[in-house]
Amino acid sequence: MEAWKKLRRADARISAWSGGETAQLLIEPPEADYAARDFLWRVSSATVELERSDFTPLPDYRRYIATLEGEIRLRHNGGAPICLKPLEVHAFDGADDTRSEGRCTDFNLMLRKGAAEGSMRTLRVCGAADLQTEPGAQTLLLFCAQGSCTVTDGARRESLSPGESLLLAANAKLCLRLEGEAELLCCQMGKTRA
Repeated sequence: MEAWKKLRRADARISAWSGGETAQLLIEPPEADYAARDFLWRVSSATVELERSDFTPLPDYRRYIATLEGEIRLRHNGGAPICLKPLEVHAFDGADDTRSEGRCTDFNLMLRKGAAEGSMRTLRVCGAADLQTEPGAQTLLLFCAQGSCTVTDGARRESLSPGESLLLAANAKLCLRLEGEAELLCCQMGKTRA
């Protein structure tokens, strides 16, 4: 993987699912196949065009989801509804029987249980902010959901606009400077330590 790579929607692998379309932004390892469930982690964005839909069971994965546009209500295993507003991150077990109501465009991180660890969170940049990678993170993906910002690490600089991502190898601790007015989704992933 390149140490510093900008990704655009045109770089994503697009596929259809029963309720819309999915854009796969990142999969590890790169030759992994989502359908074969042989990946460590996957980052994607999907449109949900049905008012009601069932999530694909993924018992071997921990999942994170946020909506980019629209709102959805999730129910896990028949429980109480969880209402997700734009850019609100929700974590759940891929083994859960998960149903959704509402139409949206969402953003997803999937991590293989016992083999990968990581997180997804929303970052709001108002002027300037600093970001450091978490311990164990080997890969960092910053997705610009709204606004625009520049990302620098001292030697390199990249601008992000809505729908664009910055993919970074984080084998050493990264200290990044973010400047602008933007809302980002930050995914940090790494292999589980043996």
